[in-house]
Amino acid sequence: MTLRYSVTYFFALLFVGLTLAPTIYAKQLWSDNSLSLLRGNNYEIGAESRTVLTFEHVSGHSWGDMFLFVDRLESDNDDNETYWELSPRLSLGKLFNKDLTMGPVKDVLLTTTAEIAENFTHYLIGPAIDLNVPGFAYLQLNVYLRDNEAFGGATKADANWQFTPVWGVPFSIGNAQFLYDGFIDWRSGDGDNNTELNFTSQLKWDMGALWQSPKVLYVGVEYVYWDTKFGIKDSDALQTDERNLNALIKVHF
Repeated sequence: MTLRYSVTYFFALLFVGLTLAPTIYAKQLWSDNSLSLLRGNNYEIGAESRTVLTFEHVSGHSWGDMFLFVDRLESDNDDNETYWELSPRLSLGKLFNKDLTMGPVKDVLLTTTAEIAENFTHYLIGPAIDLNVPGFAYLQLNVYLRDNEAFGGATKADANWQFTPVWGVPFSIGNAQFLYDGFIDWRSGDGDNNTELNFTSQLKWDMGALWQSPKVLYVGVEYVYWDTKFGIKDSDALQTDERNLNALIKVHF
């Protein structure tokens, strides 16, 4: 067995263990689910116009936290696909029953992700910290070592690194409540990988607060600033630097 496949199996076993075992034997402390509908007209690679339906789940547990999303992409050229990610994070503070607070650092974690599509699966693992910063509802800094499959799944791409901040900033203008949240994925250009940057954020108005149901119904926009999308170099023949504004409606339940 090659080192490459040994790493893959290690990531897979660790990911399954973090995902299933704590869920079975530990307590869920809170959870939130949502459905989002997005529409954009400036996608790169494939159809230019798409409608995206997204289910998201986030929950906190006595062992850490979990994030899951599933995207159903319906393109105007009938090129449809489903993509999903599952990201459990193991809290070292909770695991060892220790207060790891130090300055703005709130907790230290082991973070994992599986990126799953019809033609590839990537496994990610690394350290993370949660920060307590005034004005932020949450701020996470995640660092991953990526074990990558090439598109089509028949071969392996070189491993590389990823840095992913995740944030949420609630604010108000007069009586109107807003939320600005999002993430940045920066991936290193190691081996056969090109350096990649995906800055995706959403600006949402809390419409449900108008009838005393805050944090239930949001409307707004999502903006995607993506250089070298999917690690494919931008060129005259194939443009991969995406600048995409989507209309958004989101319901929490």
